[in-house]
Amino acid sequence: AAVADRRAEQDAREAAELPPARPAEASSAHDTAEWLLREAASAHATARERCAELDRLSWRVAEEVRRLGPVREEYERVARLAGLTAGTSADNERKMRLESYVLAARLEQVAAAATARLQRMSAGRYTLVHSDARTGGRRAGLGLHVVDAWTGSERDTATLSGGETFFASLALALGLADVVTEEAGGVRLDTLFIDEGFGSLDDQTLDEVLDVLDSLRERDRSVGIVSHVADLRRRIPARLEVVKERHGSTVRHRL
Repeated sequence: AAVADRRAEQDAREAAELPPARPAEASSAHDTAEWLLREAASAHATARERCAELDRLSWRVAEEVRRLGPVREEYERVARLAGLTAGTSADNERKMRLESYVLAARLEQVAAAATARLQRMSAGRYTLVHSDARTGGRRAGLGLHVVDAWTGSERDTATLSGGETFFASLALALGLADVVTEEAGGVRLDTLFIDEGFGSLDDQTLDEVLDVLDSLRERDRSVGIVSHVADLRRRIPARLEVVKERHGSTVRHRL
């Protein structure tokens, strides 16, 4: 009767309707849950250790950043200076390198010394001036312009004709020799050789160029001219003539 009463209870009837219990599966699930718990506990412990290590490393990084502060300031100062000298800094408006800046100062001296002779060679027409303007994508600093007294305009030396380019180059070479002599503690450039170029000059310009070269000889400088221009023979008394012959070339000394 007691059993029948117990089975008549609602919770007993509901329990009787449930599927049969599977103790083996429940035990297996329990074992799996315990293993997962151990794995999770191990992962949790590892994570805690990593957090502690990260906290320690973060503190060290903060200390290193504080120590690098003065080094960073010094680096930024040197980097700005390097950018200025390399011509890559935005503060360097002309994008001029330091070596170009130094050479530009010397080029101004050479141009001034060359102008003294160029004006004489060109009958007062041309003057050389240094230009630090940028042309195209090139860097600024070592440009040369010629001032034309006939037109009053300043233009690039590339616009000169062949003959004009020759005596402008000759004037620059002589100006460079003068500057080197002044800056080298008295060392003189006593000999100058000029190879060709005279054939592109007209008679008047040729006379003016040779007058300038004669003035160099008056100052104890030797000037050697290599040329095929026949008109030079009447202006140069001392000559070495190379004569082609059947069995080879010979050299004759003419006075």
